[in-house]
Amino acid sequence: MLKAITIQDLAVVRQLDVELERGLTVITGETGAGKSILIEALALALGDKADAAMVRAGAERATVSATFDPDAPALRALLEEHGLPLEDECILRRTIAADGRSRAFCNGTPVPLALLKEIGDQLVDIHGQHAHQSLLRRAVQRTLLDEYGKLGGLAARVRAAWQTWQDAHRERAELLAGIGDIANRADFLRFQLDELETLGIARDELAELDQEHRRLAHASRLLGGCTEIAERIFDGERSLFRQIANARTRLRELAALDAALNPLGELFEQAVINLEEAERELDHYRDGLELDPMRLEKVEARLQALHDAARKHHCGPEALPEVFERLDAELAALGSREARVLELEAALAEADAEYRRLATELSAGRATSAQAMGKAISRRMRELGMPHGRFEVGLSAAVDELPTPHGRDEVDFLVTANPDQPARPLRKVASGGELSRISLAIQVETAGISGVPVLVYDEVDSGIGGRTADVVGSHLRALATQRQVLCITHLAQVAAAGHQHLTVGKFVTKGVTGAIVRRVEAEDRVEEIARMLGGERMTERALAHAREMLSG
Repeated sequence: MLKAITIQDLAVVRQLDVELERGLTVITGETGAGKSILIEALALALGDKADAAMVRAGAERATVSATFDPDAPALRALLEEHGLPLEDECILRRTIAADGRSRAFCNGTPVPLALLKEIGDQLVDIHGQHAHQSLLRRAVQRTLLDEYGKLGGLAARVRAAWQTWQDAHRERAELLAGIGDIANRADFLRFQLDELETLGIARDELAELDQEHRRLAHASRLLGGCTEIAERIFDGERSLFRQIANARTRLRELAALDAALNPLGELFEQAVINLEEAERELDHYRDGLELDPMRLEKVEARLQALHDAARKHHCGPEALPEVFERLDAELAALGSREARVLELEAALAEADAEYRRLATELSAGRATSAQAMGKAISRRMRELGMPHGRFEVGLSAAVDELPTPHGRDEVDFLVTANPDQPARPLRKVASGGELSRISLAIQVETAGISGVPVLVYDEVDSGIGGRTADVVGSHLRALATQRQVLCITHLAQVAAAGHQHLTVGKFVTKGVTGAIVRRVEAEDRVEEIARMLGGERMTERALAHAREMLSG
């Protein structure tokens, strides 16, 4: 619901605060009184194009704001999506500087103009001279047709089927985009794996080769050193082994005299045993040592091959087994991507078939809904003073044969007011008054369908009178039971239908023009209706007629 409009320094208005109520609010005033100033201000607050000429002469800037109850779930979701504060009120504000620059705000937070328009689209439709009306957008027309035919659930299933198709299509396209690179990479991986497999490195091989290489490379030195050790310790009567053995024997003799020497004797006994074991191990080691230049050459060649392979893979030779495992896993993953492409192609075919089945069903439902909607709104148009009015819902197959989220149909509302002319798109209707009445016919017929909460009509009664004006008034009042409706009118019949009546007038003070908006009730309203019936001369007959209209 639109609760209030505030205007500062816009056109002839210095300061204006207008509070609004639910139901139908009619706005009247003499010709040239500036009745459209409220609608222009509202349109600016909703994101319409601003012009420096709108700023009141002598002012630095104009400011307009519109205050709404943010009770629509879609609006709250939109505000939350953009991180805007959720409050008890939604205040849209626009400032226009004297140099033409403008700024937009939502609940005090600066927002881009495009976002202000998007928020406004959730709140208000203005029918008339302004372009801020959702019925001109084909996406809104399509949604309205679906809801009129109770096809919302089926349309949602079509969107879900499209999303399934889209997800599979996108993933497959991404995989196929790199399929050539994948094939080249797979070939290279196979080449590297073949090299490593031919090399055949084991996990502990490098340490073993390093040890063997050191032994073979220093075999002469090792053999000489071991021989020298053996000679010094074991050979001859004066060898270390012989001296320790003799000491052991002497300790045995002494221990017979003093048992306290037994532990020391045992140590010498163990030393002799250890030296005998060391001699055997040393002899075994010397026997195993080889002076084998051919084996040394083979070991060095093997080590060189491992280091060369490691340099290719930018790692140490000890990491080559892990490199092999990593490359093998990558090759397996590439193979799974190729398999995934095949899976996606099958899923894509299945999703496409399901989408087309549902889209065909939706198209059939839309065709039925279009016929019923066309007849019903054509009847409403005739009631609203267009005796030859005809409304059609144009359905055409989408140019692109690929699935779309809204099905296979392009929807276009078509109208004509003349029997000898073909129906044209609603957005191309030139007359503001005619467009307003057509929009009213659509809104009345689809009043039970969800839509924006506030409807504004400018020029809806242009070129009509008499019985048609009565019908327009009754239709607006009926529509206002489900939406808030604002209507600028010059017809008494329409004005009398309002739940709230505002009048707009101009005044001049000290040579400065201004505008005033006031709410009229009771006898003031009777006089305003009488003025609209009979002009400036207020006759008893006009007053009586006005009272009758308001009482009815």
